[in-house]
Amino acid sequence: MNIALWIAAGLLAVAFAGAGFMKLTTPADKLMEKMRWVTPGRLAATRALGALELLGAIGLILPVLTGIAPILTPIAAVGLAVTQIGAIPLHVRLGEKQSVPVNTVLLLLALFVAVGRFAGWGA
Repeated sequence: MNIALWIAAGLLAVAFAGAGFMKLTTPADKLMEKMRWVTPGRLAATRALGALELLGAIGLILPVLTGIAPILTPIAAVGLAVTQIGAIPLHVRLGEKQSVPVNTVLLLLALFVAVGRFAGWGA
């Protein structure tokens, strides 16, 4: 089970690190072109979300890998699951239903990592 948890955490870390980095570094005008929900009034929140996604990606891997505060890994996974719980209805409301399957997979992977690490399946 530990291998499955590492694979899931690795996939999530790559996905969220990429998404977070993009939200943090893409110029505002290009970000608003790519993501319809980003407006000038939501830019700061989008940047904050990007930072949280990047920190969540780090939190999925580093605590368990180093053995330092490994409880942070399932907490990070829960936080990332919450982002997907918010993303799914947003994409549906904007008519971006093609994004929902990806959001659902990310949600399920995050829940798997959270439950698995809280339960000690990878210990």
